[in-house]
Amino acid sequence: MEGIFLALALVAIIGYLWYVSLIKKRNTGREALSGIDVQLKKRSNLVPNILKIAQKYMDHEQALLTEITELRTLATKGYNDVDPESVKQHLHVSEKLNQKMSQLMVSVENYPELKSDNTMLQAMQTYNEVEAQLSAARRFYNSAVSELNTAVEIFPGSIIASMAKVKVMPFYEADETAKASIDAADYLK
Repeated sequence: MEGIFLALALVAIIGYLWYVSLIKKRNTGREALSGIDVQLKKRSNLVPNILKIAQKYMDHEQALLTEITELRTLATKGYNDVDPESVKQHLHVSEKLNQKMSQLMVSVENYPELKSDNTMLQAMQTYNEVEAQLSAARRFYNSAVSELNTAVEIFPGSIIASMAKVKVMPFYEADETAKASIDAADYLK
């Protein structure tokens, strides 16, 4: 009888420790996602300034500037950070904004007076610094998500995770257009 109680107590302790481990991993993933959001917020705050400066010179790029403005609005919207689909959509919009900003930076090369504008140079340098920090935050997020997803998908974590409503979270992935090689000539027409 004592052996049964001891075995049940051991199972309960192991289950609890596994639960604690899952919650810690989920919270680390959320912390990492928050780090991405901090960098995305910094980037989003830079975008209007860059667009204002660029708009003075870039009459032919109005569609791109408008698209960037719309994507920035979507990227700064709130989302549910525990809902994998909501996180995935948030990361997708952020990546799309990144692509369009990269396209804008290449387009700047067509405008010598904009390219030499000190305010624009400083804004572009700051933007590049934020992008580097964002890249580091993305790596941290993917590492945290990898640990969480492994813990959630492997037995008995899968059972404990479903009871605790801990879900597999999406990785930050570049979409197919970001993975394709870029030919600057396409943007310099």
